[in-house]
Amino acid sequence: MAIICVEGLVKKFGAFTAVSAISFTVKKGEVFGFLGPNGAGKSTTISMLSTILPPSAGDATINGFRITRERDAVRRTIGLVFQDTSLDDQLTAEENLRFHARLYGIPRATFLARKEEVLQLVDLEDKKDEIVRTFSGGMKRRLEIARGLIHHPAVLFLDEPSIGLDPQTRAHLWEYILKLKEEKEMTIFMTTHYMDEAEYCDRIAIIDRGAIVALDTPAALKKGVGKDIVTLTTSALRALKKELVGENIAFREEGGTLRIDVDDGEAFLPSLLRTLKTPLNTVSLRKPTLDDVFLHLTGRAIRDEEASKKDILRHAMRMRPR
Repeated sequence: MAIICVEGLVKKFGAFTAVSAISFTVKKGEVFGFLGPNGAGKSTTISMLSTILPPSAGDATINGFRITRERDAVRRTIGLVFQDTSLDDQLTAEENLRFHARLYGIPRATFLARKEEVLQLVDLEDKKDEIVRTFSGGMKRRLEIARGLIHHPAVLFLDEPSIGLDPQTRAHLWEYILKLKEEKEMTIFMTTHYMDEAEYCDRIAIIDRGAIVALDTPAALKKGVGKDIVTLTTSALRALKKELVGENIAFREEGGTLRIDVDDGEAFLPSLLRTLKTPLNTVSLRKPTLDDVFLHLTGRAIRDEEASKKDILRHAMRMRPR
């Protein structure tokens, strides 16, 4: 069952189209990823779905509520963790949660129970009385997730949840996110430009320059790119190329290495190594990655766009009616 339905969503800032007529659905209880470079339209889409920005055209429903006509109902049903921290670092962790609960009209008794629950979920129950300015970046991000959960949302939006965090902290953060999915059966909609993070998603929409260019599971997307990649290096490049031609093995040269694309790299390599007489320096086998998927679909690697998220939102603030 779909909990998010997006139909022809468009966002324009003057002559610039940030999001171009995108349509997709998100199933209840799945981790859904928006993968793309900075400036691709990921954060703008989340801003529209969370009713921060009005769409220029199109519409969407979140848990049955339309973002264009039922903004208050949409906001009550979602949690949102921004890319940039929005905590009050002069308050304690508990005070940040309490303030958020009051905004949502959560009764005191309900808050006390939920506070313990969400702090325990992100391993911050022993830090609840500490001032947030003393927290590390990872602790702040975990507290923001706890704050986004205090009102029991049906959908949790995470905008680049691990940006700026070290690899170890990012890994721990994903433990908490996946725990949310399993223990709370929560729908999680996240944006990222980290390929390894996208692997955690049940499905991924790849977005580039405001348009969705593919949508499927990570495995299906990688399978659609093609074959396994075998790479060979040698000090006798000419002799190796001659051997491969003689064995009728297709290859291409890339910066002094030879690349061979095959259906089953594990089965191909042993037979190749038994056949070759030219001494090799290195042999590597690599499965297609989401980097390969993006390169295949767009002709480019993930890169920073001239129009960054901050540029777009800054422009959006200037365009807002006063």
